Amino acid sequence: MDLSIIVPIKDEAESLPKLLEEIKAAILPTCKNFEVLVIDDGSRDNSWEVLQNLSKEYNFLKTIRFQYNCGKAAALSHGFSMAKGRNIATMDGDLQDDPAEIPEMLKMLDSCDLVSGWKKKRYDPWHKTIPSLFFNLVVSIVCGQRLHDFNCGLKVYKAEVAKSVILYGDFHRFIPLMASWNGYRISEKVVEHRARLHGTSKYGVSRFVSGFLDLLTLMFLHKFAIKPLHFFGPFGLLACLAASIVFGYFGIEWINSGELRVRPLLILAGFTFVSGVQFISLGLLGEMLNSKVQNKEYPIAEKTVASNEV
Repeated sequence: MDLSIIVPIKDEAESLPKLLEEIKAAILPTCKNFEVLVIDDGSRDNSWEVLQNLSKEYNFLKTIRFQYNCGKAAALSHGFSMAKGRNIATMDGDLQDDPAEIPEMLKMLDSCDLVSGWKKKRYDPWHKTIPSLFFNLVVSIVCGQRLHDFNCGLKVYKAEVAKSVILYGDFHRFIPLMASWNGYRISEKVVEHRARLHGTSKYGVSRFVSGFLDLLTLMFLHKFAIKPLHFFGPFGLLACLAASIVFGYFGIEWINSGELRVRPLLILAGFTFVSGVQFISLGLLGEMLNSKVQNKEYPIAEKTVASNEV
């Protein structure tokens, strides 16, 4: 199959008929062999009934319904695992993404592995656009992967890229970042963003707070998941060193005066030393766990075989 289009939805019954009509009009002229996977993420309206009726009209439509709301990352992850296309596109189901952008984005895959949409002109209220600008800037600076719009749902991937990322929680915001860490080439394209016609947004300002927390989690896992002692160890060594200096000072005073008085600084040093040992122990425990489960398979891009090999 040439293309799989994954559309996670929640309570989008009114948008679905027009969405499928637009996808057919945009994709069919250039790609005859494609599928559309619509994943109903626990909708409470009649989205599932609408999808069942539409599946009788569109033979390329496949539908999956979650028992309850699992989140966009879970929907995308399941869609990636089910997709059969050699290329994969993702888009939102609220009609704000234009499927007519997909063919041009697919052409860009000749020179890269993932193309992320950039909603340069947005039709969203200020309390969504301003925090989004700040979020994108911070992620770009902290992670070194410059993109104008990490949150854009409209993206196209080579299939191996989509299947290489591990998604849970709200990590779907950082798919380009994770793909970049996996060695894939990332590009960006300005796409049309349209005003919402039906329903209300499923995301509020609070998502940016959770977004920054997810970024911290992702950065920690990327840098220290296989070497936790490198994170906890410096804190532990610094604490033990500081406590040892204080112990040395009081030891010299004890030798000179023959008297050791318990002072708040000495108690604090004792607490600091114990905390340092705990930090180091925590890192070592993490290393021990890693040594038991570590069976990493390294991704091979290409390889050659010796000419004398049979």
